Amino acid sequence: MGYYDQNYRTPSRRRGRWLLPLIMGVIIGGLIVVIVVPEFMNDNHSTGDRDVTEETDLAGSDPGMNRSLQVDVSTQLTEIVEEVTPAVVGISNIQQSRDYWQQQEGVEAGTGSGVIYKQDNGTAYVVTNHHVIEGADTVEVVLADDTHLEAEIIGSDLFSDLAVLKMDSSNVKKVIDIGSSANIKVGEPAIAIGNPLGLYLSSTVTQGVISGTERTIPQDFNQDGRADWQAEVIQTDAAINPGNSGGALININGQLIGINSMKINQEAVEGIGFAIPVDSAIPIIEELEANGEVVRPYLGVEIYSLDEVPQTEWKNTLNLPPEVEGGVYVWSTEALSPADKAGIERLDVITELDGEPIMNMIDLRKILYQEKEIGDDVAVTYYRNGEKAQTTITLGTQQ
Repeated sequence: MGYYDQNYRTPSRRRGRWLLPLIMGVIIGGLIVVIVVPEFMNDNHSTGDRDVTEETDLAGSDPGMNRSLQVDVSTQLTEIVEEVTPAVVGISNIQQSRDYWQQQEGVEAGTGSGVIYKQDNGTAYVVTNHHVIEGADTVEVVLADDTHLEAEIIGSDLFSDLAVLKMDSSNVKKVIDIGSSANIKVGEPAIAIGNPLGLYLSSTVTQGVISGTERTIPQDFNQDGRADWQAEVIQTDAAINPGNSGGALININGQLIGINSMKINQEAVEGIGFAIPVDSAIPIIEELEANGEVVRPYLGVEIYSLDEVPQTEWKNTLNLPPEVEGGVYVWSTEALSPADKAGIERLDVITELDGEPIMNMIDLRKILYQEKEIGDDVAVTYYRNGEKAQTTITLGTQQ
């Protein structure tokens, strides 16, 4: 007889022992996936109507560390640009020409930009550059919404490169906020808005920083190779190209701090643009509005800041004593000018006007153009060959 062990199970019986729990585990797991996962997806990953604010647990299960993450697609910069852009316009310089049949027609001689700075009794006022409207028979203003309006030139000024226009204000939606250029700092953000390369690129925005303040740039108006004027400008690396002239340079608060004026157009130079400081522009704009021109007192000399001369030349060429720390030196004197009549000569160094110290061109111009009037007598302190001297100049009229 064979031997029978009661603890022995056939293979089929052994499989049945663990197969049933396995099947039950699969069924229970499936039910958990079906019931729990959709609820989780609905609670945390729904793509339906959602608020832009999401609650994100940044610290595990600690409810005290839950924070609200705000997703805002707008930035301060885009909001400012959207607000300011309607106040920046295109300018078309239209000049009359004759065709083959000797018939006159208006031809667009150039384009630039402008800024709407004032609205009064149905009239809007636009500031732009003198060189943008120079020689124009007609000026057309193109608003940000492409509305074309004819404008009248109230007045313009060669030396400041500013001009004022006026036009009907029915379609004007925005007047720019005027800021101040007095307290701007190197490195702070700057935004230029204008129409580079023509009206088809209207309302172009470039961003940069203030690269320098109180820069003086020589201007040669008659192209004789000698500077006729020293323009006081703000330097920025915000791109300013032909057509940007007359546009707005604004700060991060959307306020006007400068009128874009010029760019050094050399292949080797990039990122250098200039704007007329708004604090210098406002008095000129007001005078152009009132009188159609700017009449300035003048000395009749070509002068430069002493800090443009190497320190070695202060002693070797100008013979200045050590106590002189700044001033302006005379490069040339116009015959029969107020300075010539008062005895001012080439290489004299002016250090004071009416007892107020003159450290550079900007100091002299601020006193001369903001504090003095044509016909005023001004006490001028200067050095000649190291000797201190004084004379009185009766201010004349700049021609």
